[in-house]
Amino acid sequence: MKDLKEKTIRGGLARICAQGMEFLLRLVGLMVLARLLTPMDFGLVGMVTAFTGFLTLFRDFGLSSAAIQSINVTEEQFSTLFWINVAVGAILGIIATAFAPAIAAFYHDRRLIGVTAALSAGFLFNAVGVQHGVLLQREMRFTIVAQIKVISLILGTAVGIGGALAGYGYWSLVAMSITFPLVITIGSWMATGWRPGRPHRRSGMRSIMRFGGIVTLTSLVGYLATNLEKILLGRFWGPDVLGLYGRAYQLINIPTDGLNSSAGEVAFSALSRLQDSPTRLKSYFLKGYALVLTITLPITVTCALFANDVIAVFLGPKWMPATPLFRLLAPTILVFGIINPLNWLLPALGLVDRALKLVVVFAPIMIVSYIVALPFGPKGVAFAYSAVMLLWAIPAIGWAVQGTVFCLQDFLTTISRPLVSTIAAASCAVGVRLLWGQPLSTLPRLVLEVGVFLAIYGGLTWFVTGQKSLYIDLLRGLKGSRSEAEQSALTPSGV
Repeated sequence: MKDLKEKTIRGGLARICAQGMEFLLRLVGLMVLARLLTPMDFGLVGMVTAFTGFLTLFRDFGLSSAAIQSINVTEEQFSTLFWINVAVGAILGIIATAFAPAIAAFYHDRRLIGVTAALSAGFLFNAVGVQHGVLLQREMRFTIVAQIKVISLILGTAVGIGGALAGYGYWSLVAMSITFPLVITIGSWMATGWRPGRPHRRSGMRSIMRFGGIVTLTSLVGYLATNLEKILLGRFWGPDVLGLYGRAYQLINIPTDGLNSSAGEVAFSALSRLQDSPTRLKSYFLKGYALVLTITLPITVTCALFANDVIAVFLGPKWMPATPLFRLLAPTILVFGIINPLNWLLPALGLVDRALKLVVVFAPIMIVSYIVALPFGPKGVAFAYSAVMLLWAIPAIGWAVQGTVFCLQDFLTTISRPLVSTIAAASCAVGVRLLWGQPLSTLPRLVLEVGVFLAIYGGLTWFVTGQKSLYIDLLRGLKGSRSEAEQSALTPSGV
């Protein structure tokens, strides 16, 4: 594809800008809701979402990834996929509602019956818009995708805050959760203008279904590995503890989770178009990987070093017991930043079987670690979570890229550059805090710490560790895409 680079850069820039907006909106929403609601409110909804999140993995049966990765998808296949998604969404909603009494019994809280039934509507809202989102991604219309997600976040956050101000407590969180998929689906239908036809039995669906099935199974096992601890904490330590742990986990994940998701949308679509061009695929991936790490690493270190100030500013005084959990969970973001891009790479290469093997080995290790740590409470679980993630990262990369155009050294070299800058900047920021930060109140001190860190980190990244050429190349690609768009606008139609 001649303009793939320009589309990728333009789409990546749109998603990064939107991610900045999403980050601010999520942060503001979390700050406001944390002051309006209690840890128990968050804990009650967290108890249910731990289960519904499991079912969410089946919401499209991996068919969206399969449709994006496939080089050619017919109109008949898209229509068939749409109706499969709708059927799956309806079934998941019914299953979630049917299991509501069991969930309430598991946690010994009958309020969860209504919460579960209400949240189950989200499955159908999402299912109706999955294939429309796939169409936008296949066409690499990431600017539209970004706009839809920002609008959904604005409306959803407004609903949540409005409900909390009106005194609806945890129901405001439920309403917010349902609003997100509903708005995204409406926006996707409006943006594509596509209307599905009737389903077809013989439309070459076997390979797509197999790919989607493996993707779903991989996501399922991975979800259990990284979320079962929340179910266990809710069951054995109660909603207040889960509320603290869940908010610490959410706050530390807001910047990087969205970043990986946004970058993954663009990268997966672009890499899937380069399956037959391994040299270009390698170059594209490593540049995107470097960019994600450059943003992820400083966030991780900032959270770990200045956890007290971060919690005090963003969540408020009543959430200070979450500080040690926040600090203990910080290393997980480092590891997620390092290994999550494999979720773009392996499916794009068609190596979904290998991805499944990786997670099947990882999941039992992770689950056993925090089951052993559960008697020590949320701190023990958070420590076990981070420790296993840190030990898993490098072996996972080595196994994942074996026999591909990549080698482990490619990843280690890419990781080392922002890591060196991060360590140096962190040392300077801690020194500044010790010398001048102690007399300051919380917010000015956090601004000073983060400002010094980012200034030094940015300077080292640009001038010392060899990242300057990466950003210049990205800017040139963006300039090229703009020039091409301007030229097209000046060309008379029909020429």
